Amino acid sequence: MSDPAPTRMTYREACKQAIRDALNADPNCFVMGEDVGRYGGCYAVTKGLLEEFGLERIRDTPLAESVIAGAGIGAAIGGMRPIVEIMTCNFSLLALDQIVNNAASIPHMSGGQFAVPVVIRMATGGGRQLAAQHSHSLEGWYAHIPGIKVLAPGTVEDARHMLAAALADPNPVLIFEHVMLYNEEGDLDPAVDAVDISSAKVRRDGKDVTILTYGGSLPKALEAAEELARDGIAAEVVDLRVLRPLDDATIFASVMRTRRCVIVDEGWRSGSLSAEIAARLADELFFELDAPVRRVCTREVPVPYAAHLEAEALPQVADIVTAARRLAKPQ
Repeated sequence: MSDPAPTRMTYREACKQAIRDALNADPNCFVMGEDVGRYGGCYAVTKGLLEEFGLERIRDTPLAESVIAGAGIGAAIGGMRPIVEIMTCNFSLLALDQIVNNAASIPHMSGGQFAVPVVIRMATGGGRQLAAQHSHSLEGWYAHIPGIKVLAPGTVEDARHMLAAALADPNPVLIFEHVMLYNEEGDLDPAVDAVDISSAKVRRDGKDVTILTYGGSLPKALEAAEELARDGIAAEVVDLRVLRPLDDATIFASVMRTRRCVIVDEGWRSGSLSAEIAARLADELFFELDAPVRRVCTREVPVPYAAHLEAEALPQVADIVTAARRLAKPQ
C-alpha cells in the first residue's frame, strides 16, 4: 500500500484545524476574543466553529483587550485551557499589563505554585494596507520578556501543529500569525502529527551565506535564495520560528558553516530581535565570521497606508538579495 498523499491547505485552514483539534481533544479548552464567534474571526480563522461547538466554547468578548487577556489568564490558572485571540498585535498593547506583569510573572512570583497555561494568538505584520494602527510587527517586544514563549509559525505545517504543543506547555505562549500568510497554501505530510516549539529549522541548505528569518518574511527569504542560486550563491535559510527562547544551537551551527549572515526581521531595526541575534553572533562567533552581520528590517517609520510606500517600508526580496550579495561577493 502506498503512503497517503499530502494534504494541501491554506495557512488559515491549518490554524482552524488546529483549533478544532484542540477543542475536540479537551473539554476544558475554549476560544475567546473579539468577533471570534458570529463574525468568524477578523481573518476568518474561527469561521464556522461557533456553529460546531456552541456559545460555551466559542466566546465573543467586548472590545477590551485587558479584560480578554485577564479573563484568559484567570481561566488558565483555574484549570481551563483558553485560546485567546487578539485581533492584531497592535491591540495587544492594551493588554500589556496582563500579559507582562501577570501571565509572565505569576509562576515566578508564586514560587511555582501557579501555572498560567494560556495561549494568546494574534495577527502581526504589514502588507495589507492597514496603515500604522494594524501593520507593525511587535513580536520582538514580547521576545524580550522572560516567562513567556513566543512562536511565529511561517509554514502551513507549523500553523497546523504548533497550537497543540503550545496548549501542552504549562507557561504562557504567544503565537504570532502573519497577515500575509493566511492565504498561502502548503502541503501537509500525513506522517507529521506534531512539531516541537523549542527549535529553529533549516528550510533550505546552503554554504555561502545564512539567511535568518521567521513568519511572513520566510517566503521572501526562500524566494531570495532562489534568485541568489541563479547567481551561483548558495544561501541557507533558517526559520527561527521560536523567538523566545531563541535556538542558539541551530543559528550558530548554520553561521559556522557559511561564515556569513543576513538577518531578516519585519520589526524596526533599533532594539530589534535582529539586533539581539547579531549581538549573540558577535559574542559567540566573532572569529568564525568572514564578514559583518547584515540586517534587513522595516524602515524606522510608522508603516504607511499607501501601497507603494508600505512596500518601500517593509523588507522585500530585493533587499534580502542585495544584502546577501554584498556578503557573498564583496565589492
